[in-house]
Amino acid sequence: MGKYPHKAGRIMSSGWRHQPERGSRGLMRLLVFITLWVGRPAARALLYPICSYFLLFSGGAQRTSRDYLRRILKRPPSWKDVFRHFHAFASTIHDRVYLLSGRHRYFDIRTEGASALHTILAQNRGCILLGSHLGSFEVLRAQGIFDHKLPITVIMHEAAASNLNAVLHSLHPEIRDRIIPPGTADTMLAVKERLDRGEIVGILGDRLFNDEKGMTCEFLGTPRMFPEGPFLLAALLQVPIVLFFGLYQGGRQYDLYFEPLADSIHMNNARRSETLRPWVERYVSRLEHYCRLSPYNWFNFYDLADHARPPRPAV
Repeated sequence: MGKYPHKAGRIMSSGWRHQPERGSRGLMRLLVFITLWVGRPAARALLYPICSYFLLFSGGAQRTSRDYLRRILKRPPSWKDVFRHFHAFASTIHDRVYLLSGRHRYFDIRTEGASALHTILAQNRGCILLGSHLGSFEVLRAQGIFDHKLPITVIMHEAAASNLNAVLHSLHPEIRDRIIPPGTADTMLAVKERLDRGEIVGILGDRLFNDEKGMTCEFLGTPRMFPEGPFLLAALLQVPIVLFFGLYQGGRQYDLYFEPLADSIHMNNARRSETLRPWVERYVSRLEHYCRLSPYNWFNFYDLADHARPPRPAV
């Protein structure tokens, strides 16, 4: 992974933020109603025509799904592979209805390595929980909200899926108090306050926000930009980083994996990118590992190379 330059220029993360949101708020509310009042099996039956629609009419998502599946499966994907990919994504979105309405115990949730997180919390230390758009982060969030065992606040760009978030947050309005929008004047202060209280701040580390500084790493054989922000934040505030991957295994089963990444990062300001690179590459390596473990859990439906464009040369 070390064959790319240590420094990567600032680029706009427009590939995912400027994709139009698909699906009306009314349709999402109907799905929520059927789920809560008719039952999960009936609502899940609706996922098949919904996924079929996207398979037929969402050319961009289908192309990016095929590109990813070709890389991860190491063979040309069939339409069944793409449908399975869409259905896994739709299933995790649908399961948020149950999770955010306090019915998380309905699921078979297995954990591995959670002691890494609990040890830090027992010491009254805050930590960064670094996840991704692989599987579901909401499974852990729901446990933290309803069991009051994991004080989790997430940094989230809500505008990218405003219809979906509006419907889901209506199930549990207090969840908005556990969201910090990125890129505002108060973001850093809000994060520091929660970490100082010994709480968890969740960040999805596989997408760039606005003109955030990025670093090029190889991911599934493709150079791709990953944000430095989570690692820089941990270094500035001297808090540990724990990796988290919540993999959907079908039906009602989720497997949650925790891995300690860094107890502390000591940064050389004069060589910032060189200091952070080993940690970013370790994260990318583990992300690729879990992609291979559950290949249909990757829910970044945009070009893998979208964040790897080189900066424009100075004029």
